[in-house]
Amino acid sequence: MTLTCLCGGIAVTTPGKPAFLHACNCDLCRKAGARWGYFDPAEVSVTGASATYRRGDKPEPGVDVHFCQTCGATTHFRMTPAAIAKHGDVMAGVNMGLADEGDLVGVEVRYPDGKAWSGEGAFGYYRKARVIGADC
Repeated sequence: MTLTCLCGGIAVTTPGKPAFLHACNCDLCRKAGARWGYFDPAEVSVTGASATYRRGDKPEPGVDVHFCQTCGATTHFRMTPAAIAKHGDVMAGVNMGLADEGDLVGVEVRYPDGKAWSGEGAFGYYRKARVIGADC
């Protein structure tokens, strides 16, 4: 799949659909308007210049969120160097909100309660998951 920001200045290519999406309710994800799909970083390519945001309200932020400098659309995230040193380069997030929902039919959307998550261990969910296209 190749997804672009609103103006087309950034393109993010993935090997296909993600296994699932996260529509997290934490301030970062909610305000970024992101529905994250997760991929192996080696399988994601990005073209175009992006700016980054690293949250300042956490002692050890785990990701740098990338967005288009022209249209402002959130496109993807990469783990911070500190997170990579701690966990390995194991994940890249792609904002699947850039995709047409019809291209994501069959993908489960999960709703993690990031707002209540401490940052350690598993998190709960604030609503039941749904499968895109199953509710039509």
